Amino acid sequence: MWPARRIVGESLLGLVLALSAVALGIMEKHGPAATVGIGLGAALLSVLRRVLPATVLLVTAVGCAALSGVAPLLFVASWSAGRRIDGLGRAAGCFALAHALALTLSVFWEMPDVSLSLTVVAGLLLLIPVLLPGLAGRYWSQRRTLTYTLDEYNAQLLRERVMIAGHARIRERQRIAQDMHDSLGHQLALIAVHTGALEVDRTLTAAQREAVGVLREASVAAMHELRDVVGVLRDGAETPGPADAPDPSAYGEDPGTAVQGVAGVDSLVEASRKAGAAVELRRSGDVRPLAPTAGRAAYRVVQEGLTNAHKHAPGASIVVGLRHEPDSLVVEVANGPAAEPASGVPSGRQGLTGLGERARLVGGMVHAGPTPDGGFRLAAVLPYPSQDGEPANPAHEAAPTTFVAAADDFRAQRPAGPPGQSDHVIDRGLPKELARAMNRTKRGNGIAIGCGIAALAGVVVVAAAVVGGIFLMREADKVMIEPEQYDAVKVGQSEAEVRARLPHGDSVLNTGPGTDAPAEPEGSTCLTLMSTEFGSSMDTEPVFRFCFRDGKLIEKRSFETKV
Repeated sequence: MWPARRIVGESLLGLVLALSAVALGIMEKHGPAATVGIGLGAALLSVLRRVLPATVLLVTAVGCAALSGVAPLLFVASWSAGRRIDGLGRAAGCFALAHALALTLSVFWEMPDVSLSLTVVAGLLLLIPVLLPGLAGRYWSQRRTLTYTLDEYNAQLLRERVMIAGHARIRERQRIAQDMHDSLGHQLALIAVHTGALEVDRTLTAAQREAVGVLREASVAAMHELRDVVGVLRDGAETPGPADAPDPSAYGEDPGTAVQGVAGVDSLVEASRKAGAAVELRRSGDVRPLAPTAGRAAYRVVQEGLTNAHKHAPGASIVVGLRHEPDSLVVEVANGPAAEPASGVPSGRQGLTGLGERARLVGGMVHAGPTPDGGFRLAAVLPYPSQDGEPANPAHEAAPTTFVAAADDFRAQRPAGPPGQSDHVIDRGLPKELARAMNRTKRGNGIAIGCGIAALAGVVVVAAAVVGGIFLMREADKVMIEPEQYDAVKVGQSEAEVRARLPHGDSVLNTGPGTDAPAEPEGSTCLTLMSTEFGSSMDTEPVFRFCFRDGKLIEKRSFETKV
């Protein structure tokens, strides 16, 4: 189905072509029935040109030879045929046949007043309405197809680039997960084993055994959290434990995963208190549920704040605050100045950077900085979920995406295989979309060559039209005179004098006086010339005739003859 815009455009074009055909039919003095028929035929062919471009072009070329009212339609039919006829050979054959039919029927219609020179000129002139719009339409269509193909291929390349970057990120995450699993898991397992052995050592005091118990519980919780992180890095895949790591349940502890949400803040505070830190937990406001991701972010903020306080301000008092505001949860961890300066504690601020990203993903924000009393404060604002469960202020989707550089793409990160093994990203062949895009690129090269050929043909046609125009102007100078020149010649002047003032009339445009011309004087030789003015009607033209006998001008006449 055509859209409304195309229907309106086709209707207006058909109406214009029909009215032009009717107007030309009236000027040619066709009958009312014939004039209306020509107009309806032009409108019908205008609509059918999209469905039957070759047929409409041939029919229009045939009709244009006998009816000048179809001439405007010939330009439109040629343009449409150039756009819609598939195949260069088929299009060339169709246009050549249309040109041959139009020229042959035009010559046949003008018989017997036709010469070879006039036929050549008519053939050159017919190239303008028959071939030139077709070349322009074909060039426009091929250019549009080439542009669409290039746009589609560019989109495919962008998709491939994103896919390569995604694979690179996945492989890097898997590598990091494997390193964490093999190194940190092993170390935490050793800590759990040794602290479990110390906890049952009877030579330790009760306070020492309690401190060792805190360490063992922290190592077991760290092992659970490490497994969770490794599982996230591996896209939720089940992560096996280290081969030499003991089962945490072997020490009489519950191996369940620690609660990582707002509810788990109490356990973090209690663990810090057992480690000897003075931690105060303050709650305010009406408790409202958070999204799971926001709850984990709150848990990580408290965890990071307590860790930083233990590392950089040992012995300082710590205040953990959970304020439930009307639109968000404010999590704060503030510590006073350190009792003694911490030394040898590494800090890369990667934890704070990770917290900022966590908060951004749920639509919140994180602030970290010193307090007026010399301490440090870490705070986060985490919004409550909306009605559909999503964050109220999701992260901005227009954040810039970092792609993998060409030298660091997915293929460069693959290990080298054995000799003879394929080193392609996809070993089973190219994806269908990429293969289709590459095939279209090859066709696009052919289209570009076709566009070049069409442009060259257009230049040839224009050059032929220019040469034909110059030729017609020169031929017109040989056969056409102004009415003033006719009036200046007087009967009785010598033939040599008159012929010297007038063109010789030997031109392809000089078709003679016509069959309806007045009879020539007996025994005279006449020179027939054409006037630069138009006739009284479309089917007549003015003619000047000069007749000579015995070396003198005996008669000059001006009359109109049918074209």
